[in-house]
Amino acid sequence: MKRLTLLTWALAVSFLSVGVALPTVVCTADAQQPTKKGEPQTKAQASQKGETQSKASQSVQPEVDKQTADAATEKRKKLLAEATTALDESKKALKALDENKPDRALAALAAVTGKLEVIVAREPALALAPVDVQVVTEDVLASPETIKTTIEKAKEYLDDGDIQKARPLVASLSSEIQYRIINIPLATYPDAIKAITPLIDDGKIKEAKTALQAALNTLVITTEVVQLPKLRTEQLLKHAQELAEKQDRNSTENTELADILHAARKQLERGEVLGYGNKEAYQPLYEQLDELEKKSSGGKSGKGWFDRIKKQLSELF
Repeated sequence: MKRLTLLTWALAVSFLSVGVALPTVVCTADAQQPTKKGEPQTKAQASQKGETQSKASQSVQPEVDKQTADAATEKRKKLLAEATTALDESKKALKALDENKPDRALAALAAVTGKLEVIVAREPALALAPVDVQVVTEDVLASPETIKTTIEKAKEYLDDGDIQKARPLVASLSSEIQYRIINIPLATYPDAIKAITPLIDDGKIKEAKTALQAALNTLVITTEVVQLPKLRTEQLLKHAQELAEKQDRNSTENTELADILHAARKQLERGEVLGYGNKEAYQPLYEQLDELEKKSSGGKSGKGWFDRIKKQLSELF
């Protein structure tokens, strides 16, 4: 799933200040309105009440984190060094203009133009030149039942026209990893930079600063979204398969296998109620879990049991 947004100037400054760092942010915003008795909890409120993941789900979190980090590393490899330098030089030019040092600004803008020309010459069909990656994790800390209650309450607020009361509730309804890639738009940015030099030459420093800020405002964020219920279910099924294929499981391992399958069901229920994937496609997954529970009961083992559910899971998301 991909999203495309324009980067505002304030956001541009914040991204530029962190370079290529990859902070992970867990969104736990409370509702802006006080929660009354009987009303649903937002993420942070649910967390404070101790409504957290099961031990089985928590056990696969390190693997989910590693998968997230690996994906971010792969995306970092695709960043263009020339584009990153061009953006850095744009910052230097703006700083030089703030300090009324036009010669430094001109030198920095020349470097920007040179780097962008290299990119365009090498990849003429490239529309967006990636310069930075940020990873943001938003995870609702609530059970499927609490999420459903939250959705119903948000609907009530909307029906009553209380948009601002519904807003924080709806904002809390996500469980996903967002890979936000900041890009220079090559169709417009190079020309915008070139148009600034004549302004500086004419001594129009204020106009040059405004034009440079306007160019930076055109940075584009493309967002790739990966659903956490899917990642966690995949890891849980991987562990369950290892146990299900093991012969002569002991009672502790049998209990562990049952707990893992139950946790996988809960993750799927969470994904369903949050609206990830086709709602009708969830039922076959639940049926497969029922079948797996029956097949593995009493310590029975076998191979190939998980092939179908893994295929269905990949098709769902």
